[in-house]
Amino acid sequence: MGEVLTAAPSDELRLPPGESELDAFMPSRRMTVNLGPSHPAMHGVTRAVVELEGEIIREMKLDIGFLHRGFEKSCENVTWTQCFPYTDRLNYVSSIMNNVGFALAVEKLCKLDVPERAKYLRVITSELHRICDHLTLVGAMGMELGAMTVFLYAVEARDIIWDRLSELCGARLTSNYARVGGVARDAPEGWVAKTAKTLDRVTGYVDEIDGLLARNRIFIDRTRGTGVVPREDAIELGFTGPCLRASGEPYDLRKAAPYLVYDRVDFDIPVGTNGDNFDRYLMRVEEMRQADRIIRQCFEQMEPGEIAVQDFRYVLPPKPLVYGTIEGLMAHFKIIMEGIQVPAGEAYSYTEAANGELGFYVVSDGGGRPYKLGLRAPGWPMLAALPFMTKDSLLSDLIPTFDSINMIGGEVEQ
Repeated sequence: MGEVLTAAPSDELRLPPGESELDAFMPSRRMTVNLGPSHPAMHGVTRAVVELEGEIIREMKLDIGFLHRGFEKSCENVTWTQCFPYTDRLNYVSSIMNNVGFALAVEKLCKLDVPERAKYLRVITSELHRICDHLTLVGAMGMELGAMTVFLYAVEARDIIWDRLSELCGARLTSNYARVGGVARDAPEGWVAKTAKTLDRVTGYVDEIDGLLARNRIFIDRTRGTGVVPREDAIELGFTGPCLRASGEPYDLRKAAPYLVYDRVDFDIPVGTNGDNFDRYLMRVEEMRQADRIIRQCFEQMEPGEIAVQDFRYVLPPKPLVYGTIEGLMAHFKIIMEGIQVPAGEAYSYTEAANGELGFYVVSDGGGRPYKLGLRAPGWPMLAALPFMTKDSLLSDLIPTFDSINMIGGEVEQ
């Protein structure tokens, strides 16, 4: 008869508290995974070195700089007016907002007050580009979570807005529309009515997108409760814009420090409660509706008039004066060859761009080029907070979280 062997008490497997036998025989190991920059989920310009334990993100290090263009130094080597195309390429999805922010900073130094019609045109085009920016985010967020139809609706809505913008400023994406002292062109005949009809169509697309996503079980499960940033943390991390408001802080520069004509229009500031990816999505949808309200009020209030100051030290004279008078010819020549002569000093101007506070710090030595230019990119604090937002969450949660902060490489990397 065989003998049954049993282990002596001293040979028993001793396990650490809270660990099962399966954990002892199959210990989990951390694995370092490189995401990007050539990766669809990282949008092509950002690299994340992620330390995974299973599918849980334990640590993350961000590596940026793959789109760096040297924006600030480039601007210091051209005239003040020639900076506008560079600002276009910061947040290239809402380029006119960059134009306006830079123009306001230079106008502070020059002590210029632009004509009323120019103010309205700046607000109208900025809010049109705010809608374009949010459509891009919502469409890409839906697509990367499996809702391809949402992306097609968003791109179609954005495209018809670009049709109107191209009629106004000659470009669809990088607009180069604002100027120191006003704007480059007036609205063509019939443009206001066409844009109002376009907004009717865009409103329909936004409602359709919201209907497809806001009650979609998959979208809700992937976004609600993921990427959470409490209000106190959002303030501490330097959040502004929709990401800050999604965390419960009702801060919007258009209300807190009104500029241009924002104090003359009525609109609401949407505020979230949870600070998660779903709230950040809701902020964008509601802000598109509020932008629509602002634009329509501007259409009602805007009256005919000048679109730029009539001071030829800062604004190019009209062509008949250039071709017909020596004064007009010389003013044109000096602005083109030497640049406008901005009084010496320094100024900081801040506006509510699509991603938050866009700030330009400009220093002039009295010449035709910026002596120093600094940029406060709205998207930088949110990108810097990405490791905080995804720590101890699933790797799959990185996708909607990265979408919801709307990282635009052109402004983050300058």
